[in-house]
Amino acid sequence: MTYCVGIKLDAGLVFLSDSRTNAGLDAISTFRKMMVYEKPGDRFMVLLSAGNLSISQSVREILQVEKLDNGPDEPPLTIWNAKSMFDAVRVLGSAVRRVYDQDGPSLRAAGIDFNASMIFGGQIAGEAMRLFLVYSAGNFIEATRETCFFQVGESKYGKPVLDRMITPHTPLDEAAKCALVSMDSTLKSNLSVGLPLDLLVYEADRLQSDQMVCIDEHNPYFHMIRNTWGQKLRQVFESIEDPHWESGGTTAYPLVVRSGRFEPMRKITNASEKII
Repeated sequence: MTYCVGIKLDAGLVFLSDSRTNAGLDAISTFRKMMVYEKPGDRFMVLLSAGNLSISQSVREILQVEKLDNGPDEPPLTIWNAKSMFDAVRVLGSAVRRVYDQDGPSLRAAGIDFNASMIFGGQIAGEAMRLFLVYSAGNFIEATRETCFFQVGESKYGKPVLDRMITPHTPLDEAAKCALVSMDSTLKSNLSVGLPLDLLVYEADRLQSDQMVCIDEHNPYFHMIRNTWGQKLRQVFESIEDPHWESGGTTAYPLVVRSGRFEPMRKITNASEKII
């Protein structure tokens, strides 16, 4: 399992991935899930992958040379000559389907699902930034202002903080901090996600990025995030008033109140009693 998140903001893009893969409790390895494709001044693209490692590695290898028919009068379409991120993600989808055609039958024969999901985003000169979520069939959806981040892998633990904090107007540094908190929540709750992490921040319209870092267990900023987030979360939790079960009292937030729509739970007191 793994956890990757890509965030599209007005100010740029944020990508974060872990590096743990496992095929059982005693078969844990470290493999990077992030790939960066950059031609400064022309295009900048990032690929994050989750799922079956052999499928992801094959897709990444093929993607660099994949050619998609672009009509009789046009050269084949690649990620290096695509005029838009939409065309580039079409090439990625073609690479996924090519791997499926090559390996799908043998995987099915071995009882293994063709399982791969990817986040692909970036910017090509002449158009705005775009971010896509690519499924194992090679089809994809695009991030919008209403849904401006995608997750793949073990996403449920890190989603609540992103839902509460991330909007298109969020500054890049704040979004990077939020992504790291999201990752820390996932690391805390799931052993199949692990360090080191790869974090990349891309500023809109630069068509290149030097803001990349590999974060291990000795990284002072991430160490601070892990300690501070847990402490502050505990402080906020303790500041919330405990529930009051007694009627009346001085609380402004009573727990035991009559619902205008639902009846209280009824107890079964003997074998002949029916709830319905």
